Amino acid sequence: MKINTTRFGAISVSKDKIIHMPFGMLGFPERKRFIMFRHKENSPFFWYQSADDPKLAFVITNPFIFVPDYEVDADEAAKAMSWDDVSEKDLELYVVANIPKGDPLKTTANLIGPILINIKNRQAVQMVIANSTYSHRFPIAG
Repeated sequence: MKINTTRFGAISVSKDKIIHMPFGMLGFPERKRFIMFRHKENSPFFWYQSADDPKLAFVITNPFIFVPDYEVDADEAAKAMSWDDVSEKDLELYVVANIPKGDPLKTTANLIGPILINIKNRQAVQMVIANSTYSHRFPIAG
């Protein structure tokens, strides 16, 4: 299948690579299908491109690279998604990164809105961590 994007042009992707988000991303509940691909070889960043909106793409990364002791309650999110048969090896956790134009040393990550992906069934949910000491603008560069 082809996905048109404003940033990358037309992308060919197999249907089994689509990640379904029943609730969408925060602020974009109607955007429910995404694809994920690495920004550059050996980069810690990925693109999380909407398959429903050519203009919508997020930069995401593994939070444990920058915050090794990062903790979230993935079990609660898995229950909410009815992922009863999921094991820890089937789950991947990412956070949205904000890389300011012209100053990548001011890159931050949203640690209170992680994305939990079930790689077994290709579903995902963006969690909201309430009452947290984490920040939505946690500095990860510099």
